Amino acid sequence: MSIQERIRDDIAANDVVLFMKGTPQFPMCGFSGQVVQILDYLGVPYKGVNVLESDEIRQGIKEFSNWPTIPQLYVKGEFVGGCDIVREMFQSGELQTHMTQSGLEVKAPVKA
Repeated sequence: MSIQERIRDDIAANDVVLFMKGTPQFPMCGFSGQVVQILDYLGVPYKGVNVLESDEIRQGIKEFSNWPTIPQLYVKGEFVGGCDIVREMFQSGELQTHMTQSGLEVKAPVKA
């Protein structure tokens, strides 16, 4: 199985996937940590993929999304963005709306 197939399988098998440095329990960079905090606040189950475990995954996800930085958030198979985009979407309420419209249950209240 190629790294691209493995990434595609992870994204297909999980509603929310975060490719990050470290793990959700122990983020290894501030940007990954911020996205973990947002997802934890929203109460949405997600899979964290530690890109530091393998250069192949680290490079592969950048090629897969054509996005140069980590973390990268995927919701229902769709690339949402990196830390700045996720943070802006969260602050505006757009992330919560996007997740609810994707059929995910968000535990945090959606800002009006």
